[in-house]
Amino acid sequence: MADTGAGAPDPLETNTAGSAYMRRAYTLADPDAARELYDEWAASYDDELSGDTQGYVAPVLAAQTVARAGGVEGEILDAGCGTGLVGVELAALGATTIDGVDLSPGMLDKAKATGAYRRLAPADLSRALPAPADSYDVVVCVGTLTHGHVGPGAFGEFVRLTRPGGTIVATVLDDIWDSGGYRAEVDRLAQMAMVEIVSTDLVDYRRGADVSARMVVLRVA
Repeated sequence: MADTGAGAPDPLETNTAGSAYMRRAYTLADPDAARELYDEWAASYDDELSGDTQGYVAPVLAAQTVARAGGVEGEILDAGCGTGLVGVELAALGATTIDGVDLSPGMLDKAKATGAYRRLAPADLSRALPAPADSYDVVVCVGTLTHGHVGPGAFGEFVRLTRPGGTIVATVLDDIWDSGGYRAEVDRLAQMAMVEIVSTDLVDYRRGADVSARMVVLRVA
Protein backbone atom coordinates (compact mmCIF):
# COMPACT_ATOMS: atom_id res chain seq x y z
CA MET A 1 0.00 0.00 0.00
CA ALA A 2 1.10 3.58 -0.48
CA ASP A 3 2.87 5.46 2.28
CA THR A 4 0.59 8.12 3.71
CA GLY A 5 3.46 10.30 4.75
CA ALA A 6 6.00 10.85 7.47
CA GLY A 7 4.60 12.43 10.56
CA ALA A 8 1.12 11.04 9.99
CA PRO A 9 -0.84 10.42 13.20
CA ASP A 10 -0.86 6.99 14.76
CA PRO A 11 -3.69 5.18 12.92
CA LEU A 12 -4.71 3.43 16.11
CA GLU A 13 -5.56 6.81 17.62
CA THR A 14 -8.39 7.13 15.09
CA ASN A 15 -11.60 5.87 16.66
CA THR A 16 -12.43 2.41 15.26
CA ALA A 17 -15.47 2.05 17.56
CA GLY A 18 -14.28 -1.35 18.66
CA SER A 19 -14.00 -2.87 15.17
CA ALA A 20 -11.22 -5.47 14.99
CA TYR A 21 -11.39 -5.42 11.20
CA MET A 22 -10.96 -1.66 11.09
CA ARG A 23 -7.97 -1.79 13.42
CA ARG A 24 -6.37 -4.22 11.01
CA ALA A 25 -7.39 -2.09 8.02
CA TYR A 26 -5.73 1.02 9.46
CA THR A 27 -2.38 -0.79 9.82
CA LEU A 28 -2.18 -2.61 6.49
CA ALA A 29 1.31 -3.04 5.11
CA ASP A 30 0.80 -4.08 1.49
CA PRO A 31 -1.85 -4.95 -1.14
CA ASP A 32 -1.74 -8.67 -0.38
CA ALA A 33 -2.62 -8.02 3.26
CA ALA A 34 -5.39 -5.66 2.16
CA ARG A 35 -6.85 -8.20 -0.25
CA GLU A 36 -6.86 -10.88 2.43
CA LEU A 37 -8.48 -8.62 5.01
CA TYR A 38 -11.25 -7.32 2.76
CA ASP A 39 -12.03 -10.76 1.35
CA GLU A 40 -12.51 -11.91 4.94
CA TRP A 41 -14.53 -8.83 5.91
CA ALA A 42 -16.79 -8.74 2.84
CA ALA A 43 -19.64 -10.83 4.28
CA SER A 44 -20.15 -8.63 7.35
CA TYR A 45 -18.82 -5.28 6.10
CA ASP A 46 -22.12 -3.61 5.23
CA ASP A 47 -23.87 -4.63 8.44
CA GLU A 48 -20.96 -3.55 10.62
CA LEU A 49 -20.43 -0.15 9.05
CA SER A 50 -24.07 0.80 8.56
CA GLY A 51 -24.99 0.16 12.20
CA ASP A 52 -25.31 2.95 14.75
CA THR A 53 -21.90 2.23 16.28
CA GLN A 54 -20.05 3.21 13.10
CA GLY A 55 -22.70 5.24 11.30
CA TYR A 56 -20.82 5.14 7.99
CA VAL A 57 -22.52 8.00 6.15
CA ALA A 58 -19.71 8.76 3.69
CA PRO A 59 -21.23 6.74 0.79
CA VAL A 60 -24.56 8.57 0.84
CA LEU A 61 -22.90 11.98 1.32
CA ALA A 62 -20.48 11.31 -1.53
CA ALA A 63 -23.27 10.19 -3.88
CA GLN A 64 -25.22 13.34 -3.07
CA THR A 65 -22.08 15.38 -3.74
CA VAL A 66 -21.61 13.69 -7.13
CA ALA A 67 -25.21 14.50 -8.04
CA ARG A 68 -24.76 18.17 -7.12
CA ALA A 69 -21.27 18.74 -8.49
CA GLY A 70 -21.06 16.50 -11.54
CA GLY A 71 -24.45 14.95 -12.15
CA VAL A 72 -25.23 11.26 -12.47
CA GLU A 73 -26.12 11.13 -16.17
CA GLY A 74 -22.66 10.29 -17.52
CA GLU A 75 -20.19 7.45 -17.09
CA ILE A 76 -19.00 7.07 -13.49
CA LEU A 77 -16.04 5.17 -12.04
CA ASP A 78 -16.37 4.06 -8.42
CA ALA A 79 -12.69 3.66 -7.51
CA GLY A 80 -12.31 1.33 -4.53
CA CYS A 81 -15.98 0.38 -4.75
CA GLY A 82 -15.88 -2.24 -1.98
CA THR A 83 -19.25 -3.91 -1.52
CA GLY A 84 -20.99 -1.31 -3.67
CA LEU A 85 -22.33 1.08 -1.05
CA VAL A 86 -21.59 4.14 -3.18
CA GLY A 87 -22.88 2.53 -6.37
CA VAL A 88 -26.19 1.71 -4.71
CA GLU A 89 -26.58 5.32 -3.55
CA LEU A 90 -25.67 6.66 -7.01
CA ALA A 91 -28.15 4.32 -8.68
CA ALA A 92 -30.85 5.49 -6.28
CA LEU A 93 -30.16 9.04 -7.50
CA GLY A 94 -30.55 8.00 -11.13
CA ALA A 95 -27.08 6.88 -12.24
CA THR A 96 -27.24 4.12 -14.85
CA THR A 97 -23.64 3.73 -16.03
CA ILE A 98 -21.30 2.92 -13.14
CA ASP A 99 -18.10 0.91 -13.31
CA GLY A 100 -16.34 -0.26 -10.18
CA VAL A 101 -12.83 -1.39 -9.32
CA ASP A 102 -11.53 -2.82 -6.07
CA LEU A 103 -8.56 -4.81 -4.79
CA SER A 104 -10.72 -7.50 -3.15
CA PRO A 105 -12.54 -10.19 -5.17
CA GLY A 106 -14.76 -10.82 -2.14
CA MET A 107 -15.86 -7.21 -2.09
CA LEU A 108 -16.42 -7.22 -5.85
CA ASP A 109 -18.71 -10.24 -5.50
CA LYS A 110 -20.84 -8.29 -3.04
CA ALA A 111 -20.85 -5.26 -5.33
CA LYS A 112 -21.96 -7.39 -8.27
CA ALA A 113 -24.92 -8.65 -6.26
CA THR A 114 -26.24 -5.08 -5.90
CA GLY A 115 -26.96 -4.84 -9.63
CA ALA A 116 -25.78 -1.21 -9.60
CA TYR A 117 -22.72 -1.65 -11.82
CA ARG A 118 -22.15 -1.96 -15.55
CA ARG A 119 -18.70 -3.50 -15.11
CA LEU A 120 -16.57 -4.56 -12.15
CA ALA A 121 -12.88 -5.42 -12.17
CA PRO A 122 -10.02 -6.03 -9.73
CA ALA A 123 -7.51 -3.19 -9.46
CA ASP A 124 -4.88 -1.76 -7.13
CA LEU A 125 -5.43 1.99 -6.80
CA SER A 126 -1.81 2.52 -5.83
CA ARG A 127 -0.95 1.69 -9.46
CA ALA A 128 -2.13 3.00 -12.84
CA LEU A 129 -5.46 1.53 -13.85
CA PRO A 130 -5.85 -0.37 -17.14
CA ALA A 131 -8.22 2.16 -18.66
CA PRO A 132 -7.70 4.83 -21.33
CA ALA A 133 -7.38 8.48 -20.43
CA ASP A 134 -10.60 10.53 -20.41
CA SER A 135 -12.78 7.46 -19.85
CA TYR A 136 -15.24 8.89 -17.31
CA ASP A 137 -17.35 11.93 -16.61
CA VAL A 138 -17.04 11.35 -12.85
CA VAL A 139 -14.57 9.48 -10.68
CA VAL A 140 -15.69 8.90 -7.09
CA CYS A 141 -13.51 7.37 -4.38
CA VAL A 142 -14.85 6.77 -0.88
CA GLY A 143 -13.16 5.05 2.05
CA THR A 144 -9.87 4.36 0.30
CA LEU A 145 -7.77 7.48 0.97
CA THR A 146 -7.19 6.61 4.60
CA HIS A 147 -4.67 5.03 6.98
CA GLY A 148 -2.79 2.08 5.48
CA HIS A 149 -4.47 2.31 2.10
CA VAL A 150 -3.91 4.49 -0.98
CA GLY A 151 -1.67 7.55 -0.95
CA PRO A 152 -2.17 11.00 -2.49
CA GLY A 153 -0.67 10.00 -5.85
CA ALA A 154 -4.01 8.42 -6.72
CA PHE A 155 -5.41 11.87 -7.42
CA GLY A 156 -3.21 12.15 -10.50
CA GLU A 157 -4.59 8.89 -11.85
CA PHE A 158 -8.14 10.06 -11.18
CA VAL A 159 -7.39 13.18 -13.21
CA ARG A 160 -6.05 11.06 -16.08
CA LEU A 161 -9.23 8.99 -16.15
CA THR A 162 -11.62 11.95 -16.01
CA ARG A 163 -12.76 13.79 -19.13
CA PRO A 164 -12.09 17.53 -19.38
CA GLY A 165 -14.84 19.33 -17.51
CA GLY A 166 -15.54 16.19 -15.49
CA THR A 167 -15.64 15.84 -11.74
CA ILE A 168 -13.68 13.99 -9.08
CA VAL A 169 -15.28 13.40 -5.68
CA ALA A 170 -13.18 11.72 -3.00
CA THR A 171 -13.17 11.37 0.76
CA VAL A 172 -9.86 11.77 2.59
CA LEU A 173 -9.76 10.89 6.27
CA ASP A 174 -9.25 14.21 8.05
CA ASP A 175 -6.49 12.80 10.27
CA ILE A 176 -4.18 12.54 7.25
CA TRP A 177 -5.46 15.31 4.96
CA ASP A 178 -2.42 17.46 5.78
CA SER A 179 0.10 15.06 7.28
CA GLY A 180 -0.42 12.41 4.62
CA GLY A 181 0.26 14.84 1.76
CA TYR A 182 -3.24 14.82 0.27
CA ARG A 183 -3.80 18.58 0.60
CA ALA A 184 -0.38 19.21 -0.94
CA GLU A 185 -1.12 16.94 -3.90
CA VAL A 186 -4.50 18.54 -4.57
CA ASP A 187 -2.88 21.98 -4.37
CA ARG A 188 -0.13 20.84 -6.76
CA LEU A 189 -2.64 19.64 -9.34
CA ALA A 190 -4.46 22.97 -9.07
CA GLN A 191 -1.23 24.96 -9.42
CA MET A 192 -0.45 22.97 -12.58
CA ALA A 193 -3.90 23.97 -13.91
CA MET A 194 -4.92 20.31 -14.15
CA VAL A 195 -7.90 20.79 -11.84
CA GLU A 196 -10.01 23.46 -10.21
CA ILE A 197 -10.56 22.89 -6.51
CA VAL A 198 -14.31 23.22 -6.04
CA SER A 199 -14.34 22.39 -2.33
CA THR A 200 -12.60 20.39 0.41
CA ASP A 201 -15.27 20.62 3.08
CA LEU A 202 -15.03 18.75 6.37
CA VAL A 203 -17.94 16.30 6.60
CA ASP A 204 -19.12 13.38 8.69
CA TYR A 205 -17.48 10.11 7.66
CA ARG A 206 -18.29 7.56 10.35
CA ARG A 207 -20.82 9.62 12.23
CA GLY A 208 -21.41 7.10 15.00
CA ALA A 209 -17.71 7.09 15.83
CA ASP A 210 -17.32 10.88 15.46
CA VAL A 211 -14.79 10.50 12.64
CA SER A 212 -14.65 13.15 9.91
CA ALA A 213 -13.23 13.37 6.40
CA ARG A 214 -12.58 15.95 3.72
CA MET A 215 -15.04 15.74 0.84
CA VAL A 216 -12.74 16.72 -2.00
CA VAL A 217 -14.46 17.98 -5.15
CA LEU A 218 -12.29 18.76 -8.19
CA ARG A 219 -13.20 19.92 -11.68
CA VAL A 220 -10.80 18.56 -14.30
CA ALA A 221 -9.37 21.06 -16.77
